[in-house]
Amino acid sequence: MNDSSSSSRMVRYQRPLLIAGAVVLLAAPFVAYPIFLMKLLCFALLAASLNLLVGYVGLLSFGHAMFFGSAAYGTAHAVKVWGFDPALGVAFGVVVAAAIGAITGLLAIRRAGIAFSMITLASAQLVYFIALRSPFTGGEDGIQSVPRGHLFGVIDLANNTTLYYVVMLAVVAAFWLIWRIVYSPFGQVLTAIRDNEPRAISLGYRVNRYKLLAFTLSAALAGLAGGMKSIVFQIATLNDVSWVTSGEALLMGIVGGLQTLLGPVAGAIVVVTMANSLSSIAEAVLIVQGTVFVLVVMLFRRGIVGEINAYLARRRPGNATH
Repeated sequence: MNDSSSSSRMVRYQRPLLIAGAVVLLAAPFVAYPIFLMKLLCFALLAASLNLLVGYVGLLSFGHAMFFGSAAYGTAHAVKVWGFDPALGVAFGVVVAAAIGAITGLLAIRRAGIAFSMITLASAQLVYFIALRSPFTGGEDGIQSVPRGHLFGVIDLANNTTLYYVVMLAVVAAFWLIWRIVYSPFGQVLTAIRDNEPRAISLGYRVNRYKLLAFTLSAALAGLAGGMKSIVFQIATLNDVSWVTSGEALLMGIVGGLQTLLGPVAGAIVVVTMANSLSSIAEAVLIVQGTVFVLVVMLFRRGIVGEINAYLARRRPGNATH
């Protein structure tokens, strides 16, 4: 099958899928608990931000929780102590996360492979220590009773359903931005760097600049997820900057499928639902998550969405096995 035929098939299926997705998102709070749905959306965005870095740039970060958690603390502090509007507070958290991402990126992108990953992990542990010891973070108690306030001074966010739609719109906009990044010329350069960095350098691209920008964008998106999470749950805690949160974000991406736009969503649904369902048995969560991870790696190497895409590709006319 030629490229034009393949593109026409994608366009034909795209609109029904978008309509179905919109209906699900709009109807969801009338079927499921809004707080659970907002948690799912925030973690889906966190996983998507990490997927942008791992799946499309080839940079494996073990410390993405530092952006998520630093934004959560920044937003919580700005809203509770400084009296910021919720939107401005989240924006402040995003700026904090992006700044930390830029600083960490300057150090990390000079190395590749496991060295890059270890730098991100070490940086995340430093942020965790700062959150633990700094007086403005509340130490082990975190920042509690964060007021939701009124968005732009008009929309009362105390209502869970109202807040859900605000979070939903922000997450949809963030996923649209990721889609635009991936399918832009900038995104194509990132993919080229992932596939063959020496060749990208030989073509004249300033690889480190592209990596740093991608790293900072990924940090900002993770910060958006963390800032909204602190408004939703009205608290920022050490768990937000913990390596466990970084591991969960990576697990969501792998389970759902790296290098796919909807993979992080599928992974977040699986991991967050498991965590909520097994919350009464804390030890069981890690056991089940570990089991799921092993099964996915062994049986579904492309992840849930990746395997679905591969199956549909095999069924397209003209793609039969020779």
